[in-house]
Amino acid sequence: MRILDSFATGRRSNLDVLDGVELVEGDIQSYERAHTAVSGCDYVLHQAALPSVPRSIQDPLTSAAVNTTGTLNVLLAARDAGVKRVVFASSSSVYGASTALPKQEDMIPLPISPYAVSKQAAESYCRAFSHVYGLECVALRYFNVFGPRQDPQSQYAAVVPRFITAALTGNRPVVYGDGQQSRDFTYIDNVVDANLLALTAPNAPGETFNIACGERYTLNALLALISDITGVDIQPEHRDPRPGDVLHSQADITKAKRLLDFTPATGFHDGVRHTIEHIASERPSPSPTR
Repeated sequence: MRILDSFATGRRSNLDVLDGVELVEGDIQSYERAHTAVSGCDYVLHQAALPSVPRSIQDPLTSAAVNTTGTLNVLLAARDAGVKRVVFASSSSVYGASTALPKQEDMIPLPISPYAVSKQAAESYCRAFSHVYGLECVALRYFNVFGPRQDPQSQYAAVVPRFITAALTGNRPVVYGDGQQSRDFTYIDNVVDANLLALTAPNAPGETFNIACGERYTLNALLALISDITGVDIQPEHRDPRPGDVLHSQADITKAKRLLDFTPATGFHDGVRHTIEHIASERPSPSPTR
């Protein structure tokens, strides 16, 4: 197994749990680095991206360069190296302004942030490479992935680790809006399972799949669950809604069940509990009193 990473957002320590991994350090914006990484490989799991809607609003050029042009580099390198299949990590954000629920893959994308646009463009490149070059490509639209090892300290941190860390440190989590916006929170183990299934599913090439649990919970419900598990009375700080954020999101995962044999094994409540346990275990122990 070989990993290509620039560590722009990731941590080297996350690789400590893996044995026998060859690391190619570099950026997917470099064709040479991408080609070095995929040479001799049969399958590519393309997870690299510059995440965050707010980040893309502040700097749309970099988001496009990494997420769209970077994906094009990966696809070109995979084509040239004779890779059998590429599984691409897309995003539920491509549905954007569409208010229909649940989200189905045949809906017309209506992205409302530069990040979402970059993911939709990358999906289109995957589709084109499947049709024009015969490179098998599968796009997985992730819905609000969370779990251990997410960085809660980043200003662009996902909401779950940010809320949990605030609760464990006695701080007030920031909620943009009234907290009634809802998401289909998806534990990381479910996403890993979907990627592995997408590698070999016979009818997956050229297709796009929602990867989620098919349920939605409000941010207020998330806060209530964290409060219940940690025993902390959480009083959030409410701020104005952010541009580019969608109000509600929920996936229809019928297609993934049918063509990938995908079933989410870890639900919302267990996933939040596992994540709290992990974040709590990484916190430094309190100094002994004298």
